[in-house]
Amino acid sequence: MELYLNKDTQLCMSLAARPGNFGTRFHNFLYRELGLNFIYKAFTTTDLPSAIGGVRALGIRGCAISMPFKERCIEHLNELDASAKGILSVNTIVNTDGYLKGYNTDYTAVSKLIRSSGISAHASFTLRGSGGMAKAVACALRDAGFADGLIVARNETTGQALARQYGFRWKREPAESACELLVNVTPLGMAGGAQANELPFSEDLVRSAQFVFDVVALPAETPLIRLANSLGKSTVTGADVIVLQAIEQFVLYTGVRPSAELVDKAATFARS
Repeated sequence: MELYLNKDTQLCMSLAARPGNFGTRFHNFLYRELGLNFIYKAFTTTDLPSAIGGVRALGIRGCAISMPFKERCIEHLNELDASAKGILSVNTIVNTDGYLKGYNTDYTAVSKLIRSSGISAHASFTLRGSGGMAKAVACALRDAGFADGLIVARNETTGQALARQYGFRWKREPAESACELLVNVTPLGMAGGAQANELPFSEDLVRSAQFVFDVVALPAETPLIRLANSLGKSTVTGADVIVLQAIEQFVLYTGVRPSAELVDKAATFARS
């Protein structure tokens, strides 16, 4: 269905340090297929307060938030949903007549993937990273019943704080002792970055693990996931996360939940 912009078209957007095309293509595909009078555009900014003020002042319906704005945006919002309040990290803003409410659909997506993966809550895990997304993953693991966890972060302040918040341990570098679940929540392996070819965990650690979870969405098969697949490990990918969290954002913005078949088509289009 072909759509034309008019005065009633509702704008949704994203804010990221390094904007990508996935969200723009994913949302706009669904708007077109469902005949919704919306348009989606990705932005970056060096003036976050003004950008959030613009969301409110211009009546922008929704705004996806990525690194490094997930925590810094909170002071500019009116309310936090329970999904964001527990971790003090926001990846989605919904604007209702100038009232800005923050959500965290990363948490929602990761929780669903953990539940569907078959990973036992008794498994030991190592999570590398301590930023906003790491908070969402650590909280989802804690809420799913995981207790034997190690947070690995070179930033001692944020790493220890994250570990204390959810009752896990902290180390600056990965321990070489085996654990059952490895989780990467750093930019290591991200396409286009300076560390695109780097592994967040040693091959020995990957070999000894049962499950490997990499939240990096691009490429769909990161160096870590490629190694884990070659070793026959069960994996959860950032490509899985990005689709689940994006569809929850779409529902928050539009009030419409597309069919699973249409979501698959949108995700395929967005990656092409």
